[in-house]
Amino acid sequence: MVEALLFAAAEPLSVSDLARRLPEGADIPAALAVLAARYEGRGVRLAEVAGRWRFQTADDLAFLMTEERDEPRRLSRAAQETLAIIAYHQPVTRAEIEAIRGVQASRGTLDVLLEIGFVRPRGRRRTPGRPVTYATTDAFLEHFGLATLADLPGAAEMRAAGLLGLDLPADFAVPDPSQADSDDEAIEGPDDASAEFHTDFIGAETNGEGA
Repeated sequence: MVEALLFAAAEPLSVSDLARRLPEGADIPAALAVLAARYEGRGVRLAEVAGRWRFQTADDLAFLMTEERDEPRRLSRAAQETLAIIAYHQPVTRAEIEAIRGVQASRGTLDVLLEIGFVRPRGRRRTPGRPVTYATTDAFLEHFGLATLADLPGAAEMRAAGLLGLDLPADFAVPDPSQADSDDEAIEGPDDASAEFHTDFIGAETNGEGA
């Protein structure tokens, strides 16, 4: 039954999604483990993405589904850098993003990331001005095929891929975003902050037009 539900689903399903359709008391984790083992080494495998489950093409067969064509890049370099900073340092404020990048972050860059659903307002930091903090979403994990933030590449992986130089300080460490959620004392009201963020944004845009 779990196999049939996952096969027919248009999007990944969580354990709670499956539980709503299965008989009461069904051992869903055990069923998922059996399916994962059954599909191991086959053309299709069972994968966990952002806490949800789906069938997908085996990694070593992805080339069969690839079609090369020229398309405009959806994200600018600034947006990619901003997304990377948010992913590794979340929850992070606009000022912190600017400090890490070394340049001022344009409002449009964050707007793009918010619009496509890779980033969301996380809450307001309990510091003067109560700045909005940003964090990644499940859509970010799903797009990049990550089960959790802990699966983001570490320093060794990034160096092997040529993304980090070999002359880095010995004490250099890539931030661990999976530990960010434990810092809840510095954040307040994620739901209220989201609403306030939109209000602040609209107000700022209105003031700008008036000026």
